[in-house]
Amino acid sequence: MQILVTGGTGYIGSHACVELLRAGYEVVIADNLSNSSAAVLERIERIAGRAPVFYKLDVRDAEGLRLLLKRHPVKAAIHFAGVKAVAESVADPLKYYDNNVNGSLALFTAMRAAGVKHMVFSSSATVYGAQAVSPIGEQAVTAPVNPYGRTKLMIEEILRDLCIADPEFRAVALRYFNPVGAHASGLIGEAPQGTPNNLMPYICQVAAGKLPELQVFGKDYPTPDGTAVRDYIHVMDLAQGHLQALDYLERAPGFSAINLGTGRGTSVLEILQTFERVNQITIPHRMAARRPGDTAVTYADPRLAAELFGWHAALGLADMCRDAWRWQRQNPDAYA
Repeated sequence: MQILVTGGTGYIGSHACVELLRAGYEVVIADNLSNSSAAVLERIERIAGRAPVFYKLDVRDAEGLRLLLKRHPVKAAIHFAGVKAVAESVADPLKYYDNNVNGSLALFTAMRAAGVKHMVFSSSATVYGAQAVSPIGEQAVTAPVNPYGRTKLMIEEILRDLCIADPEFRAVALRYFNPVGAHASGLIGEAPQGTPNNLMPYICQVAAGKLPELQVFGKDYPTPDGTAVRDYIHVMDLAQGHLQALDYLERAPGFSAINLGTGRGTSVLEILQTFERVNQITIPHRMAARRPGDTAVTYADPRLAAELFGWHAALGLADMCRDAWRWQRQNPDAYA
């Protein structure tokens, strides 16, 4: 079975491609390499023992998508491609609506023309906004507070409408929380451009001496240690969730939005202390003021994924910290 993976050389997409190939799928990647590297392809092949087919292609390229789907009779698509930095989306919203929404429209239109009826969409817990009460279930009100989150919700609504208009079209939007870690081989992992926006790659770069110290934003939250609490999920658990969602589409018509998270909140200091313990390294850090818009506690209710397709997070915080540091140590300059 052939699966189209947009954004397949990116952080989460590359790990999903490894799992797809190892499960016996034929993988066709479409990626414009705007936030990734072609070097990922050889590493995917080394891990999986099989190579994906690759097209350097922007998902906004309607003719390119048409030709790809004409050459490859794919059964389903997993849609990762898009831009994803919250702060950048606030500064440049048009970039986000163009890349994420227009790119998705071009992809869904090409799929419909080619008769491809199954879609797994890479959504985000940002669709819930800042007011959701944890644990956050799928029934929570969706009220994203930034353009990035709004693009994710818009794409979900497009898929919902597609499923109503065409009863043969099926889609799952996977709303994931905070992906971290890397493949246990150390061959693929998160490769942020410039200064990292997320906690784990920032910790890794401090540990590697690339950054001087970690700033912990907020020490007076109503949490056990005063620092913000989030739901961190290992990227390999996340990748496995996409395979199980593909299987679920075989028996589930219509549209579904499903959380992928551990269901456990972890504070900034807890992840920092775990990283230091499992990797036997000290991370210089200092406490700083809260950032505007940050919430105290955000974590998932992941029960629906377990009920619908038997998915559970199998890897713990120690695995996340150990694998992230292995990736950083082995690849100090990522894929450069």
